[in-house]
Amino acid sequence: MRIIGIDPGSSFTGWGIIDDKSGMLSLVDCGVISPKNKGKENFAVRISYIYKQLIEIIEYYKPQEAAVEQVFTARNALTALKLGQARGVAVAACANFDLPVFDYAPTAVKKALVGTGRADKEQVAFMIGKILNISTQKLRLDVTDALGIAVCHSSMRHFYTITQK
Repeated sequence: MRIIGIDPGSSFTGWGIIDDKSGMLSLVDCGVISPKNKGKENFAVRISYIYKQLIEIIEYYKPQEAAVEQVFTARNALTALKLGQARGVAVAACANFDLPVFDYAPTAVKKALVGTGRADKEQVAFMIGKILNISTQKLRLDVTDALGIAVCHSSMRHFYTITQK
């Protein structure tokens, strides 16, 4: 099973693709989508760029399922709205390929990886490094968050399969 995890954002959208072969997880690729001139260009141009980049990534790597982080409650309504729109284009890019999309709250991802929903991003990055046996030192936290979402989804898939027997 190939899974893409997406941590949506209007300035930085992290993505990570993992393969799950009988419970053995491995990194396929990961990165960050960052529209140029973040503060200067039209917001519609920024989210269009995110959409187009995700389309290329999905087309190239051909994941079978997608896991996308849910929008958290932001103090600033405008920030929450922009994050929701970035999340929407991520979901739309996945839907363009008929990928099943699964949503995970940030606290659920943290709890699955670290054991507490209040873990910080550095703790998530540390666990991703251990689980995937990779160095995360040079990866942006948006990327390790996206990988965390993919790993969380893999775990939830296995749990669901076991409990349905």
